Order: sequence, then structure tokens, then C-alpha cells
Amino acid sequence: MALPILGLHHVTATVDDAQADLDFCLEGLGLRLVKKTVNFDNHHVYHLYYGDERGTPGTIWTTFPYGNYGVPVGRKGAGQITVTSFSVPAGSLDRWKARLQAQGATVEDVAPRFGEESIIISDPSGLKFELVATNRDERTPWIAAGPEGPGNIDVGMAVRGIHSITMVVRSPVRTLEFMTGLLGYTVVNEIEGRIRMAVNGDLPGRTVDIVHDVNAPAAMNGLGTVHHMAMATATDDDQLRIRQELIRWGCPVTEVRDRCYFKSIYFHEPGGVLFEVATMTPGFMVDEPLPELGRALKLPPWEERYRKDIQAGLQAVTYRS
Repeated sequence: MALPILGLHHVTATVDDAQADLDFCLEGLGLRLVKKTVNFDNHHVYHLYYGDERGTPGTIWTTFPYGNYGVPVGRKGAGQITVTSFSVPAGSLDRWKARLQAQGATVEDVAPRFGEESIIISDPSGLKFELVATNRDERTPWIAAGPEGPGNIDVGMAVRGIHSITMVVRSPVRTLEFMTGLLGYTVVNEIEGRIRMAVNGDLPGRTVDIVHDVNAPAAMNGLGTVHHMAMATATDDDQLRIRQELIRWGCPVTEVRDRCYFKSIYFHEPGGVLFEVATMTPGFMVDEPLPELGRALKLPPWEERYRKDIQAGLQAVTYRS
């Protein structure tokens, strides 16, 4: 039974310093901070959400800044998402390369893949990002207002949203079976060592690349690694259908968790990568109007009584929103 997966919802990573993360995402990539909250499982740590103007699912990149909490540097490898790719307009990569190198970022050229050119960049925590040039992404980008806005990036080069993710497994067989047989993905392209899958069409924001390498080292979560990837589903009922199918397949899955801006369930695919299915609603304007997204520290209702202590323990950060 095909399940109602619409595409990617967000990608979440563990990073080092909160200020460095903000600077890279806002000033480097030109994303918008759409929510400043805390990790609902550890309110001593920020949870920062970036995306387009309103944080539309499929554009959302999120981080847990765990610097100074004793978390070790992670290791990229099998059972993990190793690269998060963002979609940018065709013909803009030279401008991106010059911009990011001028800011001190490491930029690597990579060979064109599946008919698309791209570059790889590293953030201050060691995360790997890919900027993929395409003329197939019609999503409206976030453009900061005014010459002093974060990024100073025009519409001709601005990030449109998440293009795809790259996950590493030692063998693709069971992962392919799981994603095609349960989640509704199809194989849309393949080269040696890499399989591209898509759901609900193959536009940017709906694709997952599976890199398979029997000798890949085991991943270890930590600073500079992706924690999980979330797929989008439209409604609470659709999410419950997916949960029931996961249970029927014998896949351990969490209860539904209220993340205030969406509801979530979590499970591991057979290769070890942590997946989430998140609802499209209610969205980030449930507790802030659109012009003010990301400006104030927002806490879930059950944490409000601890606001004073939470704010006192969080790193002070500055940014332009």
C-alpha cells in the first residue's frame, strides 16, 4: 500500500557553536531563521529552524547547537545522512563559490551527477552541504529585505529549499525494499555506488540518494553530523496510517510526539538511518506572526514555567532576522 509521503519536511543536525551556526546559515547561505526554540528533549540546548519566508516544509534545515556540553565530534559513515543538498538556480554556482570562499568556507568542485552541477561546502561544525544547480525548482526563495539584510543574496542565486539528502548504507537491498515497499519511493536514477529515489514525483525536495559501500565505517552521532531526516505528510490521520503500517511491517516506531509546529513519529530504516514523518501543520506562525518569525525565544507551553532558568543557561546570540 502506497503511503501518503509528500516529500522532504526537514533535516536536523548536531552542530557546535550557536553563533557560528547562525552566522553560516543566515549570512552564508541566506536562509531565514524561522524559529528559535529549545530541544524539546533537552531544554538546555537551542533548536534553531531555518528555511524560506515561512518555513515551508521541504525548505527547513534545523540544528541543535551542542558546543560546550561535552558532546564529541561525530563520525560520518554507514547508517547516517552525510550530505544535505540545497537547490539553487542553474548558472549560479560560480557566484556561490566566490561568495563562500570570500567568507572563508571550504568549497569543493564535484563532477556533475544525474545531469546536475553542484559544489560541496563545509560549515564551521564540519557538516557537508551541497549546492545543486537546477532549473527545475520553482519554489519562491527567501530574500532578506534591504541592502543590510542577512546574506545580500538576490533571486538569481538564492536557495530554493532542500534539494535532496545523501544517506550511506553498507548494503542497499533492505533499504530499497523498505522505501519502495512501504514509503512509496521509486528508483529514478542510478550510477555506480549511488541510487536516486523519489516520492510524489522527482522534483527537488522529493529525492533521496542512497550511497552504498560495504566498507563504509560505522557512523557515530556527534558534533558535525546529521541526526535525522523528516518526510512530510499532510494530516494527522495520514501520519497515523503510516505509523500503523510501520508497526505492521515490524518496524519499531515511536508514539506521536507533539513538536508544537508539527507532529512527529521516528523510526530507523534497515540501514540504520533515523527517519521522521512530520505533519505539514500547524506551522511556525502558530505562536509568532510572519514578520516576527525567529526573533523571540519560543518555548513549548510545558516549559514556560522554566523560562527564566532556560534563558539564563542558553548562549547569548546576535543575528539579523
